[in-house]
Amino acid sequence: SPPRRILHQLIMASGFGLNGNVGRCYKFWQDFSKCAVEADMPGDCRILADDYFECLHHKKEYARYNEIAKREKELKAQGKAPPRPDYST
Repeated sequence: SPPRRILHQLIMASGFGLNGNVGRCYKFWQDFSKCAVEADMPGDCRILADDYFECLHHKKEYARYNEIAKREKELKAQGKAPPRPDYST
């Protein structure tokens, strides 16, 4: 029987999204999966794997957002932060 990790990835890579459409990360999974089959070395697909996991978990996106919010807070404390745009109009 395959390891749980592989079964979990196969289920996640089914291609079905929440509403029965194609999942948002399925294209990334297809690219990574194709590379993994064709690659000579496991590390050859690292960038595609990173893209796939970023699509799933958004860790880099959240880290970037937190860094911007932190910097904005520092500038605001110094009285230097630019005003936020008003998108309500």
